[in-house]
Amino acid sequence: MSAVSPVHSRAMPALFVLIWSTGFIVARYGMPWAPPASFLLVRFGLSVACLAAWAGLARAPWPRGRAQWRHLAVSGVLMHAVYLGGVWTAVKAGMGAGLVALLVGLQPVLTAVWLSATGDRVSPRQWAGLGAGLAGLLMVVWTKLGHGELGPLSLGCALLALAGITAGTLYQKRHLAPCDVRTANLIQLSAAALAMAPLALLDDEPMRWMRLVDGAATPVANGALIGAMVWSVLGMTLGGSSLLYLLIQRGAATQVASLLYLVPPTTALMAWALFGERITGWTLAGTALTALGVSWVVRAPVAPVETAAATAATAADGPAVPDGPADVTAATVTATITPAANAAAMAAATAAATATAHTTTAGPQDAKRHD
Repeated sequence: MSAVSPVHSRAMPALFVLIWSTGFIVARYGMPWAPPASFLLVRFGLSVACLAAWAGLARAPWPRGRAQWRHLAVSGVLMHAVYLGGVWTAVKAGMGAGLVALLVGLQPVLTAVWLSATGDRVSPRQWAGLGAGLAGLLMVVWTKLGHGELGPLSLGCALLALAGITAGTLYQKRHLAPCDVRTANLIQLSAAALAMAPLALLDDEPMRWMRLVDGAATPVANGALIGAMVWSVLGMTLGGSSLLYLLIQRGAATQVASLLYLVPPTTALMAWALFGERITGWTLAGTALTALGVSWVVRAPVAPVETAAATAATAADGPAVPDGPADVTAATVTATITPAANAAAMAAATAAATATAHTTTAGPQDAKRHD
C-alpha cells in the first residue's frame, strides 16, 4: 500500500463524513426524475456488479455456512432495502434532505433504548444524550411544521428507515461472524435487490434518463438522474468503501465513529446551499443539540475503544455494513452503545468490515460507510 502523507491521513476521516453526507443529497437530485424503488433496484444491481468484479479480482473469501449467508441476506434487506427505501421515499414525498438525515441519525439513540429494555446497561450520560437528541429533533421538527416537509407519508417512511437501520444493525451485531466486507456486502446488496424488485415492478412512473430542455426540439440526457446514479454507485459504494478501508488499515476507526454525528448538520448545510432548504437559528440550535446528544450516546470509554480500534486495524475482515450514509452510522454506532469494551470492540470491528465493501450503500461499517 502506498504511503499517505500525515496531512492526508488527518483529512481522511472528515472527507469520509463529507462523502457520507452526500447520500441524502443524492436522493434530492435523483428523486424528481425516478421512483424510489426503480432507482434503488438499478443502484443495487450496478453496485453488485462492481463489488463482484472487485471481490473476484481480489479473490476475496466468501462467508462460510448457509447460516451466515442467510443472516447477511436478512441484514441486507433491513439495512439497504428498508432503510434506503424509506429514506428515498420520504425525500420523494417532500421531506428535506437535512430533516431525514437528522431523523435517521437518531439510530444510536433508538438502539440505546432497545438495549436498555432488553437488559443491557445504559449509562446516565447516554440517557442524557437520548434526552438531548430527542429535544433537538423536536426543535427542528417544530420549525418544519407548515412548510410542506412533514406529512403522514414522508414522516412514516423516515421512521420506517430508522426502524430498518436499527433492526438491521442489532440483527447484524447478534448474528454475523467476521467476514470479508466485499463479499458480505455483495450478498447483502443482492438480497436487497431481490426485495426491491417486486416494488419496482409496481412503479407506474418511469425513470426519465432523457428530458426536454426549454427551447430544445429533442430530448437530452438527464444529467441530474445520471449523475445521482453514478455518484451513488461509484462515489458512495466504491469510493466511500475504499476510503473507509484505508482508514481502518491506519487505525482510524474511532475517529470515524466520533465524526459520524456530524453527518446531519453537514447534510443540512449542503441542502441549504444546493436546494435552498430552510435553516433558521432554531433549526441550527436543534441540530447542534441532537448532534451533541448522539455523541454522548455513542461515546465509549477511551481505553477500550483504542484497544478495539488497534485490533481491528490489523485485520481486513469484519462484519458487513450498510450501503450509505445511514449505513455507516448504524453499524458504527451500535457497537459503542453496549456496555463498555464489548460495544467498543464491536464498533471497531464493524467499521473494519464495512470498510472494504461500501459506501452508498454498500460500504464498510465502522470502518467504512451513503445512500
